[in-house]
Amino acid sequence: MRPPAFRPSPRLRRGVPAALALAVLTLTTAPATATPSAPGGHCARQAHLRVPGAAHQRSACLDELTTAGTVASGHTDPADWAGLTPKDLAVPSGVPGIQIDGYFPDTSTTNTNHGWNHDAQFVLRLPDRWNGGLVVAGTPGNREQYANDRAIADWVLARGYAYAATDKGNTGLAFHRDGKAPGDAVAEWNERVTQLTRAARATVAQRYHRPPARTLVTGMSNGGYLVRWQLENHPELYDGGVDWEGTLWRADGPTLLDFLPKALRAYPVYAAGGEGAEAARREMHAAGFPAGSEFLWPYHHKVYWDLTQRVYREELDPGYDGATEAGTPYCATGTPGCDADYDYATRPDEVRRAVEGIALTGRIGKPLLTLHGTLDVLLPIGRDSDVYARMVREAGRGALHRYYRVEGGTHADSLVDAFPGRLRPLTPCHRTAFTALEDWLARGHRPPASGTVALPGGQDPVTLAHTCALDTEEPAATRP
Repeated sequence: MRPPAFRPSPRLRRGVPAALALAVLTLTTAPATATPSAPGGHCARQAHLRVPGAAHQRSACLDELTTAGTVASGHTDPADWAGLTPKDLAVPSGVPGIQIDGYFPDTSTTNTNHGWNHDAQFVLRLPDRWNGGLVVAGTPGNREQYANDRAIADWVLARGYAYAATDKGNTGLAFHRDGKAPGDAVAEWNERVTQLTRAARATVAQRYHRPPARTLVTGMSNGGYLVRWQLENHPELYDGGVDWEGTLWRADGPTLLDFLPKALRAYPVYAAGGEGAEAARREMHAAGFPAGSEFLWPYHHKVYWDLTQRVYREELDPGYDGATEAGTPYCATGTPGCDADYDYATRPDEVRRAVEGIALTGRIGKPLLTLHGTLDVLLPIGRDSDVYARMVREAGRGALHRYYRVEGGTHADSLVDAFPGRLRPLTPCHRTAFTALEDWLARGHRPPASGTVALPGGQDPVTLAHTCALDTEEPAATRP
């Protein structure tokens, strides 16, 4: 829950919606082109660094800031990033510097890292060889502050960036207990990223004697939503961002509360076979789950769909099932208060108002690159990023946006290992997009046009797992 001094932005209080260069670019771990600098040498000024607004902080001088060293030193938590990356993702090394862990004032206690039992935890990493930039990230799902360490932090630290991440102010499957009103827990996510960005910029200036020359925001899934929201609502804090399959929230839909109940109703019929199976398959496709993604449905039914629907519905519409908290797992349709029967369109106006408080508008104020896998069956692309790209265009901000539909990508890169040869990881595409954003901002080289990044024919899985060229087909603007 927010501390007494922590308030939503005025726009939220008023209830107003707040919310990859045509040349082929491939994966690289080379440092950024800025000349590295480290005033004072290894871990200089460590004792003088104070994170503004932090209620508690603890700093460490480390020989290695990436997971090549922090796993052994205890300065990350592998459980936070389990399941988010391919198993053979390279781990860079050779990044000494300062790590600061801490938390901001908060009253909720879902994050148990360091034995603090305190939310609003953050991690800030300040490499000795600094390229002048700062990368800020919120976490995917309801994970804690180290969730991006393998997918994002390792790579940007190796490029010379300072890096900051937040747990978003509440964590775990009961995150919806935070806050006083529906939507409060998610709204806090946005405020915590803003808070950390301001504090991290100031701390970077303390360490290097100058503020960051460039501040970038990035994240996947819920972290991608946070990128969108920040560039819509606080563009003054950032130079640009990369949105990796961000969650879409808008009061008039579509949202996951629209398509997940349809999956919970149709998939069991499809899985059972028999005469209703083909009709159920068509219902799944109509709900947004793409043809060709059927091999992913059993896993997502077991792991994602039911749980995601119940906990986010509880956050935004706790009255649907009365006193029951977060529904009844895998309930059969027809059971009173069953999330398989949830119909967002018929729910009371206060539910839409709760969604409106966290909604996106498309009115980005800084350059944004969005990437999303065409085989995402947690946040189907046609019900998420296709829609957000249209929102950006309709808001008159299309010149600031590039949108890449990555053929064969799905929501979690770990599934590439479970289905070899059938999926491609998005991590290399995120890195290519990030370097394209750097080039756009530093040299004015516009990234390739929005469109579909096709699976290259004849490319072996090992090569595909490490490269992603943003050559595009069919402009995304032609899509509905």
